Amino acid sequence: MFKKILVAVDGSEISKKVIETAAVVGKGNEAEVILLHVGEEINLYLYPYARGQLLSAQYNQEYNETVQKQAKELLQIAKEKIQANGIHAIDVYACGNPAQKIIEYTKENPIDLVIIGNRGLGPFKEMMLGSVSHKVSQLANCPVLIVK
Repeated sequence: MFKKILVAVDGSEISKKVIETAAVVGKGNEAEVILLHVGEEINLYLYPYARGQLLSAQYNQEYNETVQKQAKELLQIAKEKIQANGIHAIDVYACGNPAQKIIEYTKENPIDLVIIGNRGLGPFKEMMLGSVSHKVSQLANCPVLIVK
């Protein structure tokens, strides 16, 4: 039924449950699991505390390279957990707004199901910031399974 499953991973505790859920859903279905991590590369010059410092372009680049390296390590661990269940997995790293990138991926690729975690921001933060899982569930063009 679900042949292509997009799994949003971010390294949080709930993300571990998301990966476990993806393994259960994907097992026996000959599914392909696409592990997506969305990171935000930062231009340190935009932050007030950084403007007063003499930060070089090289430092900014090194910071973003470190973020990418950590993301790739996170994706590799998730990929190994999925593959240990006999499921084909690929990993994808993107930069930007997490909800937007997840939604874009579902629109640009044939995805049958999105599995995403719900961190539970609380009513005030969710009202002010919005919830990634809520936005994805509203705007993705396929079913969305939210893991709590």
